[in-house]
Amino acid sequence: MSKTRLEAFSDGVIAILITIMVLELKVPHGADWGALRSMLPVALAYVLSFVFVGIYWNNHHHMLHAAERVDGRILWANLHLLFWLSLIPVATQWMGNFPLAPLPTAVYGILLLCAAIAYTVLQAAIVSRHGPDSVLASAVGKDVKGKVSLALYAAAIGAAFVLPWVSYGIYVIVALLWLVPDRRIEKKLHRS
Repeated sequence: MSKTRLEAFSDGVIAILITIMVLELKVPHGADWGALRSMLPVALAYVLSFVFVGIYWNNHHHMLHAAERVDGRILWANLHLLFWLSLIPVATQWMGNFPLAPLPTAVYGILLLCAAIAYTVLQAAIVSRHGPDSVLASAVGKDVKGKVSLALYAAAIGAAFVLPWVSYGIYVIVALLWLVPDRRIEKKLHRS
């Protein structure tokens, strides 16, 4: 089965998610710095979530570029990833409206953890379809970066109930870890 429809559908869903997040931003209730300052938590939550969704879109693109074809298992694994990503706008708004509140901060981390697990499942489904000698399998190897991210998300979820600001720091660290597209796949594709 061709991967074109999967890519187009995923791109569309991700574009809608970004649109929903930006539509949740409201105009300040005043024309002074105080009004703008009151929006800062929501705006920062939006920026963080925009970066995460962008990272998923970018790495999803690279991963599918390494795939030659898809099957039903890959389609379902992709929907699983899109499900968790589709909840990010709600968690973003909740976290932005209640900055440093333990539960919204933890729920945000839970969604990021679930999306990361779903991405890992999708990656495994593509590797399984194409074999252990495939470009993707060779590129991701033991996927240390992915495993470190999962551990950091789990730590952030726990920290949310003790020191929520530490969770924010961890979320930023994970985003910085993935901000540059996964070069491993690009390198392997150039060699093939």
